[in-house]
Amino acid sequence: MSPEEAARLEARLVDLESRLAFQEHALAELSDALAAARDEEARNGLRLLRVTEELRQLRLSLASGPVAADPASEPPPPHY
Repeated sequence: MSPEEAARLEARLVDLESRLAFQEHALAELSDALAAARDEEARNGLRLLRVTEELRQLRLSLASGPVAADPASEPPPPHY
């Protein structure tokens, strides 16, 4: 093998190693981003469950009691 061929092969090997390192770095970043998105999805799911339960409780309380109080039964405002 001539010195020129060896230099070309070495340059090609260095280029491939550089590309591999870049792709490994990008893959690690994507993996971290995916893990963060899954964590956020889990938190949002829990929030949705809590809000749904609060809404259900609110609907039950509104259905079981009067929606508006009788104005005659209200005490007078403080300025009277």
